[in-house]
Amino acid sequence: MITDTSRSPYAKAAAIPFKDVEWTGGLYRERFDTVAAVTVPHLQRMFEEKDVSHVVENFRIAAGEAEGDFDGTVFGDGDFYKWFEAAVYTAVKTGNETLLARLEDYIALFSRAQRPDGYLSTKQIIGEKRGRGAMRQGDINDFEVYNMGHMFTSACLYFRLTGKDSFLNVAEKAARYLKALYEEAARTGEVKTAVCPSHYMGLIELFRTTGKKEYLDLARLSVRLRDSVKNGLDDNQDRLPLKRHRKIIGHAVRANYLYAGLADLYLEEGDIDYRTVLESVWHHLVTRKLYITGGCGALYNGASPYGDFFHHQLVHQAYGYEYQLPNVTAYNETCASLGGVFWAWRMFLTEPRAEYMDVLERMMLNVNMAGISLDGKKFFYENMLRRAKTLDYELLWGRERTEYITSYCCPPNLARTLAQTAEYAYAADADGVWTGLYGASSARFSLKNGAAFTLTQETDYPFDGRLSFTVSESNGLPFSLRLRVPAWAENGSVTVNGKSRPLTAGTYVSLEAGPDFTCVLNLPMSPRLTAGHSMIEEDRNQAAVEAGPLVYCIESADAPPDTELSDLLLPANAAFRPEKLTVAGRTVNAYETTLLCRDRAPNALYYPLRGEALRPVRARLIPYYAWDNRGMGEMMIWLPLAWREV
Repeated sequence: MITDTSRSPYAKAAAIPFKDVEWTGGLYRERFDTVAAVTVPHLQRMFEEKDVSHVVENFRIAAGEAEGDFDGTVFGDGDFYKWFEAAVYTAVKTGNETLLARLEDYIALFSRAQRPDGYLSTKQIIGEKRGRGAMRQGDINDFEVYNMGHMFTSACLYFRLTGKDSFLNVAEKAARYLKALYEEAARTGEVKTAVCPSHYMGLIELFRTTGKKEYLDLARLSVRLRDSVKNGLDDNQDRLPLKRHRKIIGHAVRANYLYAGLADLYLEEGDIDYRTVLESVWHHLVTRKLYITGGCGALYNGASPYGDFFHHQLVHQAYGYEYQLPNVTAYNETCASLGGVFWAWRMFLTEPRAEYMDVLERMMLNVNMAGISLDGKKFFYENMLRRAKTLDYELLWGRERTEYITSYCCPPNLARTLAQTAEYAYAADADGVWTGLYGASSARFSLKNGAAFTLTQETDYPFDGRLSFTVSESNGLPFSLRLRVPAWAENGSVTVNGKSRPLTAGTYVSLEAGPDFTCVLNLPMSPRLTAGHSMIEEDRNQAAVEAGPLVYCIESADAPPDTELSDLLLPANAAFRPEKLTVAGRTVNAYETTLLCRDRAPNALYYPLRGEALRPVRARLIPYYAWDNRGMGEMMIWLPLAWREV
């Protein structure tokens, strides 16, 4: 399992072992199969290619087995560890012995590159070998500790899935180096920011995997040392002492990683002050700064909303002001929403509430799945909510997915998360099961109350709202089955033994289950129109279309020819007809509808407003995750509302 809270004293639920749960069909299974067959080998080639990423070559140079200088990104080591997670997970699940053998080769390479004191960061090791270049802890933006954090997490997963400790030995050696470094910083007071703090999650997972308390102590120390950083920044969330945090600010990946790690620490130690921080910052995110897709971090670059004329602070890839959620320039780095998944999952384990899983599902099904092409080979770094035909300015990243991005952190992060989606299907406590992500699946449970059984879920979710649950192979002991009723699922119902009862949206319903138990959960999946808060200026008098947990969009390919999407209006009484559509060889659920088309607006900054003739046109909406798979064109999620009938 990717997080093991089965012995965490403040966890109210825990994941079940990876071998006991799998997708049996549907969207999640298709995405897993694509990641295993296409994405993992594709990324491996990118990392192996000297003229593309230079990542594996850096390890070889650091190990003294190749000549040359460091090249590529400073966080390439960590990116490779993330790919390693995706590789081992898919290899074990699919029985790919060739890939598993190759992973052992990589681990041996890591070991040969590692310094005797446990240090492992290729840029600095190569610099030391050459007598020039980067120094250890010389620049916080060299991501040394970030790289180690992903190593820790990957090594723990490798041990849990294979039983081999080869990678764990490398990771523990690196953790001991980090321990000496942090203890020295605590003595001297010379503390630097560790940007993108993946090591909080990594160290606590090392503790859970090995049982060695020194790693929990080190995680606690590393969190505490944040408050000793001099001249901290909103961008790094270290301007204020951690226990005073109440708002989500700064670099979105760094923020989400920070609070995911803090949630891990709470799960082990139960510091109520940290719990207050987590709940406050989470609430601020989901009520002020979260995109409808689950995207996190609206700004490419800007000024901290909590700076002023006298305390100006630049931020990047960041959360902006409250309700500052632009569409064309939405940044929404894929890694940020992946960090949001890690954070939401840990919040759910502290307190199994439907809200946390609803947000996790929104992120997973919309912005995260949109980060990768349907064929599994191309990626978005940022995730816009609108693509215009032309722009009068250039954005930092391309407006189409690409096979290789200079900053390659997102593709392997996405690969490992999509490979591991079954980990989020269920959680368990002493006497029951909590449903998480819904999808066709089979899971085996052995609860602390003695109940043992298999739970089968049959459904075409997220396209269909009928979910059937069947208990089999039971040892006869009863248990509680807790079904999530998403906040959007008004008028949902559950049928048990032929008797149906209504459900309350945004909650869990608990059912007493046992041998031969069956039930059917019915969630309404009809398309609905969603409006944004009046302070989201770019979305005022506009609406988005959602169906179940999916956000829908319109692309040029599904609008009348020679129509600009900005000419289209969405009638408030629009009707939607479902249809199956093939996109890049995959079948998606689309909706046909009638929109209203207005006359083309003049190409002027301002122009006289005159009465417009509106004519009905047929158009189609597709799930946002499936966009940008049919060539370059416009795309919009939010459509202007027309308050007239069609």
